[in-house]
Amino acid sequence: MTDEERDDPEKRPHKFSEGQGFDDPYEGFDLDPPELSVDPGKVDPVDSRVVSDTLDRRQLATEDVDAEELLDVGLSYMQINRHEQAAETFERVARYAEDERLSQEAWVNKGAAHGQLEEWDAAIGAYQEALRIDDSSDHAASAETNLAYAMWESGRSEQALEHAERAVEIDPRFPQAWYNRGFFLLERGLAEDAVNAFDNALRLGFRNSEILEEKARALEELGEDEQAEEVAAEAEEMRQRAEEEFVRQQR
Repeated sequence: MTDEERDDPEKRPHKFSEGQGFDDPYEGFDLDPPELSVDPGKVDPVDSRVVSDTLDRRQLATEDVDAEELLDVGLSYMQINRHEQAAETFERVARYAEDERLSQEAWVNKGAAHGQLEEWDAAIGAYQEALRIDDSSDHAASAETNLAYAMWESGRSEQALEHAERAVEIDPRFPQAWYNRGFFLLERGLAEDAVNAFDNALRLGFRNSEILEEKARALEELGEDEQAEEVAAEAEEMRQRAEEEFVRQQR
């Protein structure tokens, strides 16, 4: 993926789910940062250096580590786009945490941080570490669908579909996994199965312009031109509304 594609979603071949890898891959986690001992009246609230310097000081302790608090630090790093520091922090959480579930969550987040840096081999390794802990939990479903994304980005499309299938098996009510499964099926020419996967994702509440565009593409391949046009029109309306809302928020 080029920097131009990252900046312009229209030029990307596929926008993956929030599970994953993705514009906002952390939507299943609590992104509220921990309280920081910074007086907002004395600093510029948009100066991320203040936040990051505070986080750096909090990372210095090596004894009596609170793994949950450290996880919050990593998530805060993600919020200010310090993905390298986030990856390092999540690895510390994974190694310090006595709770295997917390350790697994940290490995998944570490993979996502590497994904933001386009370090796909490191991301794949982190997701695989998460799955070694427990390959059937809800975090495992996230790890599998994110692993599918990383595999696809690294050119391993056949393995990507396998992991997307596994994510759906682990958690059939995980809509992002159905979306990614549909995309990989469509890439292999299995348009009918792809439509079914997209419909499952839609029924589970995963509805945005990207999934509708992919469904329209699958319907076109099936020769369902009229229905494809209707779905594509809905996707365009949704995209326009999102753009208008973004412009309104920037005013």
